[in-house]
Amino acid sequence: MSGPSDYQPSNPALQWIERRLPIFGLIHSSFVAYPTPRNLNYWWTFGAILSFMLGMQILTGVILAMHYTPNADLAFKSVELIVRDVNYGWLLRNMHAVGASMFFVAVYVHMFRGLYYGSYKEPREVLWILGVIIYLLMMATGFMGYVLPWGQMSFWGATVITNLFSAVPYVGESIVTLLWGGYSVGNPTLNRFFSLHYLLPFVIAGVVVLHVWALHVAGQNNPDGVEPKTEKDTVPFTPHATIKDMFGVACFLLLYAWFIFYMPNYLGDADNYIPANPGVTPPHIVPEWYYLPFYAILRSIPDKLAGVIAMFGAIIILCFLPWLDSAKTRSSKYRPLAKQFFWIFVAVCILLGYLGAQPPEGIYVIAGRVLTFCYFAYFLIVLPLLARIEKPRPVPNSISDAVLAKTGSRSTPMVSTAIVLALAGSLFAGSIDSAKASEGSDTPPGNKWSFSGPFGTFDRGALQRGLKVYKEVCSSCHGLSYIAFRNLAEAGGPGYSVAQASAFASEYKVKDGPNDAGDMFERPGRPADYFPSPFPNEQAARAANGGAAPPDLSLITKARSYKRGFPWFIFDVFTQYQEQGPDYVTALLQGYEEKVPEGVTIPEGSYFNRYFPGHAIKMPKPLSDGQVTYDDGSPATVAQYAKDVTTFLMWTAEPHMEARKRLGFQVFVFLIVFAGLMYFTKKKVWAASH
Repeated sequence: MSGPSDYQPSNPALQWIERRLPIFGLIHSSFVAYPTPRNLNYWWTFGAILSFMLGMQILTGVILAMHYTPNADLAFKSVELIVRDVNYGWLLRNMHAVGASMFFVAVYVHMFRGLYYGSYKEPREVLWILGVIIYLLMMATGFMGYVLPWGQMSFWGATVITNLFSAVPYVGESIVTLLWGGYSVGNPTLNRFFSLHYLLPFVIAGVVVLHVWALHVAGQNNPDGVEPKTEKDTVPFTPHATIKDMFGVACFLLLYAWFIFYMPNYLGDADNYIPANPGVTPPHIVPEWYYLPFYAILRSIPDKLAGVIAMFGAIIILCFLPWLDSAKTRSSKYRPLAKQFFWIFVAVCILLGYLGAQPPEGIYVIAGRVLTFCYFAYFLIVLPLLARIEKPRPVPNSISDAVLAKTGSRSTPMVSTAIVLALAGSLFAGSIDSAKASEGSDTPPGNKWSFSGPFGTFDRGALQRGLKVYKEVCSSCHGLSYIAFRNLAEAGGPGYSVAQASAFASEYKVKDGPNDAGDMFERPGRPADYFPSPFPNEQAARAANGGAAPPDLSLITKARSYKRGFPWFIFDVFTQYQEQGPDYVTALLQGYEEKVPEGVTIPEGSYFNRYFPGHAIKMPKPLSDGQVTYDDGSPATVAQYAKDVTTFLMWTAEPHMEARKRLGFQVFVFLIVFAGLMYFTKKKVWAASH
């Protein structure tokens, strides 16, 4: 990619290969001897970070695809079985799901760096356009991947987004029907999305090769925006840039690991732990955080077709950036006005992301329209105008002059960018949390849980007591379909022996068959059996419960959430607080009140619960003092029952939680040591160059 190479390997076997296929010379010229500007700062390491993340997403995705079932009736369950039964399946799933968000974090930093330093200007126009194409492919791949778990938000997100194509004149309805494979989102849609989600990462990898090729042809840009003129301006890519990139990747992996091992559900949506139900629409349908700015642009325009055009136009306009900004000075480092407007643009993008998760009503709509205008004005008005009126500061004659004489401002917007990115993440997280909040209900009080924090573990006594409460109270209405009796004897669980789990299973009657006569029969449960459902089907469950089907409790503590509010959602990232689900469940069990408050009306056959959305719940009060007798002498109170059964249900939702946190600690120790080694190695390698 860097042109002909004079590299000749010393090994005879490698020489034989090199004469016939000069692959080693290509690698040497592109990634070893390739001249790299010596003034590149750490924002340039995000190219290596993105390459690493792409490889990680492809690797984990291929392994997950080996176990995934792209069928509307089985997809949700197959994902849960990957997490529970595949060796380190929970790790693969977390790496892939969190990796999607980390991929977009890195690509947004990479893009904003390119905007700030003018990396789209001549002669790098094709390089920039290829980057925009990669971004579009990433968005398509991420959207299709989000649909695959087939949860509530996945299903309804697919329904809403694919419906946008119906706005295309004449052929819109045909496009939607083609995408769906029918007249609604269903099994053909899932199969199409699975196939494309598997294919597109390899297409992205191909375009990335072109992107790197274009980079090596045009040469790398640098913070000063001046082209290398002499050998003093550059250093060999290896070891200088290589070791610097390795240090950057190691630091990024610390953030990646933080979410994988300690906050795996923070960037997701609680509704996606509810199986897709075409008959129940979520209160708020929001895409993943990395689509929110464009979702806000879509919703800010009242006309559907105009909104779709504006949404896609907001991305496509990036392709024309090299011609919209005709300023001769590349880097905003030497353009005071351009620098100020750049940070205003970053703030506009952050605020659009915040608005994208808010309900499309009132002030949010007005603010969305104003910010949409500001977004397009930056490209169509500000940049062309600045090119004509701005007077830039003197640019250094060469890179070596800038490095040695400290010409211009040596400071990079690293601190400012870090603050802006932290604010962006906080706003996005808070807005998504707001969208997931239960409406019309009180905020559940926080609790102290033994399993919270980086070293949290399950209280074995609470798990065993919670299992007893479930069996004697909850199991008459609620299933536990993702938990097998053998799980009770596994590490990280209630702490039963294999014999105890077998004895517990034998107390249940499990339907089996057909036998030799073709009849179904009942037999005692075995450790390999899953907890049987109290009802044969959903219709029977509804008929027995006044028309409301009791939910399966396997994932209930992950499938419920509530609004934490500002500033708590910011602190949650650092304190690793993600126990909204357990807080909600234990509060719900204690939230029944016999007397309905003044001004509140509930339908006949419902019960008042202060924490349930809308306050009217079909389930009668399930717990009362003295209802279950504990063998260990723990208090037989509703508060104790609620906390114990919630602890048990937290374990059913994530039986590998203790293994996750234990492995996370080991990974963190390794990454910190590795990052330290890379840093001091980098200092030694770069000492002579400075």
